[in-house]
Amino acid sequence: MSYTNRHEADVAPSRMFRPPFDFRRQARNNGNGNGKQMKAAPPEATNAENFYYLKQMNAKTPMVVVLTDGEQVRGWIEWYDRASIKVNREGAPNLLIQKHCIKYLYKQEEE
Repeated sequence: MSYTNRHEADVAPSRMFRPPFDFRRQARNNGNGNGKQMKAAPPEATNAENFYYLKQMNAKTPMVVVLTDGEQVRGWIEWYDRASIKVNREGAPNLLIQKHCIKYLYKQEEE
């Protein structure tokens, strides 16, 4: 037996092995199992509210804050945090307003 013959006999036939497809793994990876990628959940915070407050604070824009009981507070926003805003007013005391009491607010020039 020649060297090449012995070598050919020792080597297994070359064929590609492909494991069976695991549908459970695909469903786990995609989340829905139909081959389409799931859409990512929207972010918790967009920071749009923070951007709006900062813009109005820096410009000292006169604002109207309408409270849930219908009362209107006029002034400009001095600062804010997660739960409240501080409104400065001309000729009246400054107010610290809890955000859950605010129905909506708008620029005074839009009246």
